[in-house]
Amino acid sequence: KHVGVGAVQSQMDSNPSITSSMIVDLNNVIDDEGVDSQEFAALCDEGFDAVIMANTIDFLNHPREVFKSSWRALKPGGIMIVPFLAKDAYVDKFEEAFTKQWRDMSDDQHMWVCGSFFQFSAGEGWEGLKGFDISPFDARKEQKTAYEIGQCLEFRRVLFRSQAEDGNMLSKLQGGDSDKPCGAFVVQAQKKSMAEGVDDADSVEEFIKSRLWMMPSLEDRDKKLVAPRLARAYDALDSQDQDRMVQHFDSLPKIYASLIKMDQFAFTFSMQAQLAADLLGDPDFVGNDLQVNNMKMGLGLRKPSAEFWAPVGKLTAAMAPEDKVNLLSYIVPRFGSGDASQDEALEAFVSGLKPTFAVIRSKCPAMDESDVQLLGSELLASEVLKPGRSTREEFAGWLGALNEVDLEFILTKRKSFKTDAKEELAKFKEEREMDEKRVEERREKIQEQVKAARENRSVIFNPRTGKMEEVEKEGFKLPF
Repeated sequence: KHVGVGAVQSQMDSNPSITSSMIVDLNNVIDDEGVDSQEFAALCDEGFDAVIMANTIDFLNHPREVFKSSWRALKPGGIMIVPFLAKDAYVDKFEEAFTKQWRDMSDDQHMWVCGSFFQFSAGEGWEGLKGFDISPFDARKEQKTAYEIGQCLEFRRVLFRSQAEDGNMLSKLQGGDSDKPCGAFVVQAQKKSMAEGVDDADSVEEFIKSRLWMMPSLEDRDKKLVAPRLARAYDALDSQDQDRMVQHFDSLPKIYASLIKMDQFAFTFSMQAQLAADLLGDPDFVGNDLQVNNMKMGLGLRKPSAEFWAPVGKLTAAMAPEDKVNLLSYIVPRFGSGDASQDEALEAFVSGLKPTFAVIRSKCPAMDESDVQLLGSELLASEVLKPGRSTREEFAGWLGALNEVDLEFILTKRKSFKTDAKEELAKFKEEREMDEKRVEERREKIQEQVKAARENRSVIFNPRTGKMEEVEKEGFKLPF
């Protein structure tokens, strides 16, 4: 089954290779989702072995969304091939239709940016990303920019000889210089198979990463930060809650749609990832509108409610930002349950903050105010926020029985988690620096490959035989 998807029916009707066709405006998209066409979405569900998007990329206003839809259309292991010509191939006819990005870039840059569309559409959901220069020999130009895409584009250069031979399709395409044929390029990648389940502890993170490939609103940076945290949260749950957590992964875009509005210096990307993972790891978090709205109030993105978030914010003002994030992740899932006892627990928490802090100050007069608020809010949250654990009166009796040594011990144990988190962050930064070093080494290798490929072209396309044939470098003659 060969299905044509395009804007002009007459062009598809003249293509004898396709068995059916549909008219789709590929520039009509849903941001971060894909092409806005129910017919095309239904087609994507069928699963194809290959998607060939020829001479289309230069006219796409939203290429990332089109590549997302193409990824969905493929079977695991299916290949997407994106061939395109040098922009001077038909500039006289279609220059105004080119996107500005395409019109302003060189052909080398086109190869790079085409590969980036793969990267930023489904990320690690693509594998085997490769670029090919299949330009005819006479179209070869001395170019300074290497064909490189991130850390994973492999460069290949294929030689086509074209001396006005009718049998050579590329010889019929003329560039801006009528004496030379135009350049031609291909970028391709395969759809990676998604992990179906968790076989052992080592496969948890890979399973979660595969669920994030097509997740909207998350940058590649966010996915790399949140995946290991989600894996740890997943490991801490029983099997029933693990299934529930996976079912609620679709709440991540809602969370990050709010988090991207935060000041990244005051509320770092690592803190954002930790909040998202903590929320999804809570069995009571379902990502409903009430929970998301309360998260926004807790973050200061919406006017805080007078009865809850305003007093909580005022009374915990001295807490460190990362400690506030931890408290927020514990409070937000308690909203939206529709359970009257849960509403009573929330009221008990907010009304109990002030007296709890007062007791701790009286027992630990030398304790910093930030530590008083951290210790008091977390003790109160752990005992009172979940119905059935402790009433406010029971909590007050338990807290009154503790002495200064007890409270200092609890605080020290709590701060040890922060130390572990800092060590983890340092490890992440070290790994990122190593990745950047590998990227740079890869770029240098690619540049060497490009230079060698251009200087040592040893394969030609013989239009008489229809085959690629080796040629000798010294004194060779065209076989046609």
